[in-house]
Amino acid sequence: MAALKKAAPASGHGSKSHEMGMHQEQLTGRTQQVFFDIDLNEPHHGFGLPDTFDVDFNKRGEIDASNMDANAVNARIREMMGEGYGTIVLKNPASKHSMAVGILNRLNLIIEGSLGYFGCGLLDGPNVRINGRVGWSCGENMMAGTILIEKNAGSQFGAAIRGGDLVCKGDVGSRTGIDMKGGNIIVGGSTGSFTGFMMQRGRMVICGDAGKNLGDSMYDGTIFLGGEPRSLGVDAVWSEMTDLDKDWLEKKLTKYDVMPKGGIGSFRKIVAGKQLWNYDNLEPTEKKLVL
Repeated sequence: MAALKKAAPASGHGSKSHEMGMHQEQLTGRTQQVFFDIDLNEPHHGFGLPDTFDVDFNKRGEIDASNMDANAVNARIREMMGEGYGTIVLKNPASKHSMAVGILNRLNLIIEGSLGYFGCGLLDGPNVRINGRVGWSCGENMMAGTILIEKNAGSQFGAAIRGGDLVCKGDVGSRTGIDMKGGNIIVGGSTGSFTGFMMQRGRMVICGDAGKNLGDSMYDGTIFLGGEPRSLGVDAVWSEMTDLDKDWLEKKLTKYDVMPKGGIGSFRKIVAGKQLWNYDNLEPTEKKLVL
């Protein structure tokens, strides 16, 4: 297995990553070699997860979920990926819960209809387009890929997301991006209360208004707001928009066709005031437990 080498940062990239909220972090423990297949002698080498499938995006199939429960649908998606299908159309989902979850593969998934709670959770790689609505916790713990929802979404949209683009063209409920650890959440409409609660990394874009306590207790990351918040949460503060911020917003919102009427000029930036950054200092009672 080939060895991983740490690339030297290009000139100026360090400051840009901090400015955009993409800080580098030191990883400890097992190396990435344990998790990824990077054998450069293989014809299709890459950073692929184990038990993934080689799929052909031009090979298209359909699933009619009318008389299937969520477990059967998820199993059938995996079977079709094993058969080489790279584009799958899921019809008649009927707002069932926990559908299209745990897909750790490149895949074009088109869902014609609405999903219930916990749809499209634990994804790592697929590109999903949902023509209807979604319930609570869509895209929870998403690692990579894209999810694009044409209508509205419920509460806890993108809870604990770590990577990828999670986009809703309509409105979303409360607690959007709670415990967000990376990636991008983009909302074309408005969001509810406690959006960005305990946000740790990543970027969130709200084109409309936000409910009370926006960004409450956020440790890091960036929130861009096109409308008005009912209130900011604890330790959430306004910050100055930069040219990098505006360029990034222009590209992302144009890509997903969610540009507000006011354009990029309507956005303001919210970051952590960092007055809650006390987690590195142990309490006196905790020090007694450290060997």
